[in-house]
Amino acid sequence: MDIKRPAKSKLKKRIRNIAFIVIGLVAVGGITVGLTKLKPASPTLDRSTAVIDTVKRGLFVRQVRGNGTLVPQLTRWVPAPAEGRLEKILVEPGVEVSTETVIFELTNPQMEQQAIDADFQMKAAQADLENLRVRLESDSMTQQSAIASINAEYSQAKMQLETDEILGKQGLVPLILLKVARVRVQDLANRLKVEQQRLAISSKATKAQMNSQQARIQQLSALAGLRKSQVDALKVRAGTNGVLQQVLVQVGQQVTLGFNMARVADPASLKAELRIAETQIKDVKFGQRVEVDTRNGVIEARVSRIDPAAREGTFVVDAELTGPLPPSARPDLSVDGTIELERLENVLHVGRPAFGQGQQTVGMFKLSPDGQEATRTQVALGRNSVSTIEIISGLREGDQVILSDTSAWDNYNHIRVR
Repeated sequence: MDIKRPAKSKLKKRIRNIAFIVIGLVAVGGITVGLTKLKPASPTLDRSTAVIDTVKRGLFVRQVRGNGTLVPQLTRWVPAPAEGRLEKILVEPGVEVSTETVIFELTNPQMEQQAIDADFQMKAAQADLENLRVRLESDSMTQQSAIASINAEYSQAKMQLETDEILGKQGLVPLILLKVARVRVQDLANRLKVEQQRLAISSKATKAQMNSQQARIQQLSALAGLRKSQVDALKVRAGTNGVLQQVLVQVGQQVTLGFNMARVADPASLKAELRIAETQIKDVKFGQRVEVDTRNGVIEARVSRIDPAAREGTFVVDAELTGPLPPSARPDLSVDGTIELERLENVLHVGRPAFGQGQQTVGMFKLSPDGQEATRTQVALGRNSVSTIEIISGLREGDQVILSDTSAWDNYNHIRVR
């Protein structure tokens, strides 16, 4: 038998249920608000994967670094001495050569023919000189013979005149014959004088003709020597002592006069060409100390030249090598160069962080004294070097900071270190 409940008890039950619902909603809301106000848990950093350094005070050496190559200071390009066809390459790159070492052999038929023609012309001129000498000597002997003949006639005529003069005084020779004898003697004397003058002039003419022919021989001899030297130059020589670095031609290639066929460098006169970023070049000066690392040894050097213009974001800085060269030093060898800008005493500094540059303020994680926690600290950075940077403010001597990249924790001010 069902018993009917009073209406009052139903109302109380409904009110109680509503109260429970309200209390549950309020509790859920409170928990949610509380959870939203909780700070996120600090991330954890594995110490073995982090780069940690201690802030120090003392000597601070500012440096900049750049890569580059070793290049020879004394270089000679070997040009083609004439137009020709390359027949042989006698020396390969990397071989040590001397001034007279023949590197290439060229052929030029036209030049070789010109040398042969010049030699024949010189020999023909020498034969002409000998022929001229014989002819002039023959002419001179003919002239001397004529003078001797006239001189003999003159002597006879003079003796006859002397005899006629004596007989004429005795009246034995007519006066007319005496006058004829006198005229004959005078005529022979004049002829003898003229022939002697002709002989003197002929001697001068002979000397002039000989000199002219000898000058022609000298001219042809010089031309033949030039042609011969041009042919000899087809055997292209190094022209200097050093190492053959490059060969820019191939066998069978036709080259023109002055074409650069090879490069010879003196391996003992090397310098380092370093490429320095344009943002770091402002403090580089002449004479600064440089360490050139060949990866098989370090060479002392000095800054000797700074390129006045940037190329592809870098300046080329020449470093003159002052220290002994290691056996591995070769032209075009890749090297790393470190230029020492200045040395500063009593400077607070630390290792250069993976983030941030000089003259900036960055957030760095500083370790707690027990090393179990790191807190983000605003640090003002000053002048920088290759691996260290100056601390202006924010850290003290002895503080430990994390230098490795912490960009993953940009939203955290604290991290745990284990």
